[in-house]
Amino acid sequence: MILPNKFVNSLFDRTFVYFVYTLYLVIIYFTFFAEVTFWDEFKSRFNFIAVDYLIYTYEVVKNIQESYPLPVLIGGIVLITGLTIFATKKGYFFYNTFHNKPKTSQKVGVFVFNLLLAVGSLFLLNNDSSSTSENRYNNEISKAGIFSFFSAFRNNHLKYDEHYKSIPIEDAFAVMKSELQDSKTVFDQQFKNPIRRTILASNPSQPEQKPNVIFVLMESMSASFLQEQFNGKSITPNLNDIANNSIYFSNMFANGTRTVRGMEAVTLSIPPTPGNSIVKRVDNQNLYTISNVFKAKGYHNMFFYGGDGYFDNMNAFYGGNGFDIYDRGRGSVLSDKINTNRYNINDDEVTFENAWGIADDDIYRKVIKVADEKYKTKQPFFAFVMSTSNHKPYTYEDGKIDIPSGTGRPGAVKYADYAIGDLIAKAKTKPWFSNTVFVFIADHCASSAGKDAIDVKNHHIPAFIYNLKSHANENVTKEVSQIDIFPTLFSLFNWKYTSQFYGKDIFDPQYKSRSFVGTYIKLGMKKGEDVSILSDQKKINQYKWIDKNLIDTKVDPIFERSIISNYQTADYLFSNHLLNEK
Repeated sequence: MILPNKFVNSLFDRTFVYFVYTLYLVIIYFTFFAEVTFWDEFKSRFNFIAVDYLIYTYEVVKNIQESYPLPVLIGGIVLITGLTIFATKKGYFFYNTFHNKPKTSQKVGVFVFNLLLAVGSLFLLNNDSSSTSENRYNNEISKAGIFSFFSAFRNNHLKYDEHYKSIPIEDAFAVMKSELQDSKTVFDQQFKNPIRRTILASNPSQPEQKPNVIFVLMESMSASFLQEQFNGKSITPNLNDIANNSIYFSNMFANGTRTVRGMEAVTLSIPPTPGNSIVKRVDNQNLYTISNVFKAKGYHNMFFYGGDGYFDNMNAFYGGNGFDIYDRGRGSVLSDKINTNRYNINDDEVTFENAWGIADDDIYRKVIKVADEKYKTKQPFFAFVMSTSNHKPYTYEDGKIDIPSGTGRPGAVKYADYAIGDLIAKAKTKPWFSNTVFVFIADHCASSAGKDAIDVKNHHIPAFIYNLKSHANENVTKEVSQIDIFPTLFSLFNWKYTSQFYGKDIFDPQYKSRSFVGTYIKLGMKKGEDVSILSDQKKINQYKWIDKNLIDTKVDPIFERSIISNYQTADYLFSNHLLNEK
């Protein structure tokens, strides 16, 4: 198009055309196969997860190698590319390209037309143009994968006020203070954060409890797994046993669909902000988190992860918010801004490892080893543990369970369950067990995508508080949110503490059930069977959740103010550095 006619059909022209055309075909066919594998895991066209994966190439490439027949995929790309070039040549397309010499005016006309088409598509089209169906799968299939990728790249962070329905910020905080107010809450007007408050002890006449806490954020552990069987046997026998001997939250809902959303929910006790999780955002250090509450009570805070904590910005977030780091480092270093210690998990402490990190029973063994050391110091400890094994490629050490490694999700779930049972069994032999509370909660469900914009049933997760002597075991059936787990635990410990959290004590008589269910663009709130969803372009829709389906209904103005207030204030506090107040 831009080459002078005297160079047409030259060696340079032929080489350039063949090279660019081959490169184009490789990209197109590679994208096709990549989309197939991406859909297999996420039931979606490329989105912000695909953008994230560009950064963490080690985990992604190794996971693909362990999960898919890579030689077959690469061979398929090469074969189809070769066949396409052969067909193009047989169709005389190359001949016509090399032997036609259009006029300069024709070249300019074609160039300008294509340029206008590209620029017009960039500014006049957006990824939501495909959203013409109530069925999310139909909308996703109608999208173009490459366009979806660059759309996600552009919209990785969304400013709430620009994209979502809002009300005056003073009114939004007034709604929040009303929702957070209860008999144990005293708001403190001297701070810039309007929801900063003091939570009084549940029983002021009784002393505070300060047991050790081992908190496990379970990878992809859907609530439905507790009822599933494989070959006639439960795949979660240990979790089922824990459910019968703990405070079991059987109607809890996760904030989001990714691990970093679960981390954000439990660590900051906040609704999900639009765009990327705070865990992966800039200016996410020195925030007021659960670590501040534990530290104020004299605890040593630790974060355990079986992979390299560089992945998903975990080390920077937890190291920057008061946790010592224990991870399987591969040479990356913590930011200079982080003033905590980092300890590597050594080779001799590992029995099995895959793309995502060491096996769950290896990381739990490390937790017990460190707990033994901390017990000798007589300082209470809080261990935040992120599991990894319940994830593709679903591999683990052979002989641990009766399902072969690498055969699918049921085996990974049963192995993750086995490792939890092994953790409890080993902990029971330790002198610190009687004064240690275990908390287990899922980060998100195994399959979080469905036909609806937000598939509510795929946010249903289990949670357990185990070995808390001061409270009777029970099955809590009322709807609760992932963000409520630590405010509830602190109240069960009878703590008086400072809070900036959106989560509440679910045992408080004034607790009103609600949960948050969101994606990186759709922001949902659930109250019983009522579900409201905020979308970009300042849209709001309300539904009835009936028989696990969303049915359109009229927007309730009270519910509308509630959902807007929760999400708008959460984004405002983070964006204006008001979550940093100590």
